[in-house]
Amino acid sequence: MYDLIILGGGPAGYNAAERAGHAGLKTLVIEERALGGVCLNEGCIPTKTLLYSAKIYDYAKHGEDYGVKFGSATIDHAFVVGRKNKVVKQLVSGVGAKLKKAKVEVVNATAAIKERSSEGFVVTAGDKEYTGKQLLICTGSSPALPPIDGLADSLKSGFALTNREVLDLEKLPASIVIVGGGVIGLEMASYFNSVGTKVYVVEMMDHIAGAVDREISKLLQKEYAARGVEFILGAKVTSVKDGAVSYEKDGKSVSLPCDYALVSIGRRPRTAGLGCENLGLKLERGAIVTDEYGKTNVPGVWAAGDVNGKSMLAHTAYREGEVCINNILGKKDRINYNSIPSVIYTNPEVASVGETSESIKEKGLDASVETVTLKYSGRYIAENEHGNGIVKIITDNKHHNIIGLHMIGSYASEIIYGAAMMVETEMRVADIQKLVFPHPTVCEVIREAMFMD
Repeated sequence: MYDLIILGGGPAGYNAAERAGHAGLKTLVIEERALGGVCLNEGCIPTKTLLYSAKIYDYAKHGEDYGVKFGSATIDHAFVVGRKNKVVKQLVSGVGAKLKKAKVEVVNATAAIKERSSEGFVVTAGDKEYTGKQLLICTGSSPALPPIDGLADSLKSGFALTNREVLDLEKLPASIVIVGGGVIGLEMASYFNSVGTKVYVVEMMDHIAGAVDREISKLLQKEYAARGVEFILGAKVTSVKDGAVSYEKDGKSVSLPCDYALVSIGRRPRTAGLGCENLGLKLERGAIVTDEYGKTNVPGVWAAGDVNGKSMLAHTAYREGEVCINNILGKKDRINYNSIPSVIYTNPEVASVGETSESIKEKGLDASVETVTLKYSGRYIAENEHGNGIVKIITDNKHHNIIGLHMIGSYASEIIYGAAMMVETEMRVADIQKLVFPHPTVCEVIREAMFMD
């Protein structure tokens, strides 16, 4: 008998397990693949490892802009992939060590919910059954694969790829069509563009980067279009087969030949075959419905991470798992989804938190938008010869507190946490004006913006 059974060892699951173990709960984690989940094995960490190599390669190619001359720079893709595997292995091992230290038991098997007994929740894993007083579901998500003509066969043949397979390509393709202009698609477009692959991005919407502030997404698109990425927006993909991606746009059908097609149109919660119906768990479009405390409609059952479909980000999953554990321990806790930051690790980086220029209009909010160039930062100018980064700050006109901040430029991913704290704590402009930012830094542009009318 366990105090807590956690299904899934990704960011939500392993972080929650560590917290539970250190709090004295007898905890079991059941993970069918590798600890770390998609984020550590097939997402966040592998992609950032590749993107960092690409960034160094970009620096080498443009070193003369900063007075540094190289010979002819080349990139060894096989070495990059090998290094990615080394980084992943090291971090997966680290997660295992942390769980062992917290006295968390780990079982590698596919889990399914069997029933609720008089003792607790019964879960099958392999040929064994386990019972827990509480159940935390953290089974994550999988790539959304729509019924596009030829896609299923193309995935089998290797012509079509998901985020998993694309990270293990042995050789760089001459061309790749990326279906979907969201975070995954754009980060892969960034990598392949940097290393010399011809990149096409086909997106159904009329803009890239999803819900990112529209001005920011346009700047990102302009940057990568100038580097040679071809964006085909407002297009519906009709087939992925025979070495080509076909789409319809403006009433015309076009076939785009390529070496590979990367399908990255989003992700869906992994609940199929889990046995949610055996407990009567409420689902909406395949996601387990939870409240701000992580509770489901079944007492004693919780859900965190991508499986609840709220905010499919690893850092959201970390926090959701912690919220669940705190409430299981009797410490009332909740998550505020309005202050969760998001990042696109392209070069330049894009980072956002809170309301956008579009959302304040949709919601009818009385708010002001201030856009400031990053060229107000001495460090930014020193390090970005051709940079055109900006920061947009959205302020509530009644209370004069920050409700949104968005930026494109260097270090955006490292700066956005401060903006998230501003949104979370409802910091006013006057409060930020009193803060001392280090100089010279890129982040001091935020303070600079506080003094502009």
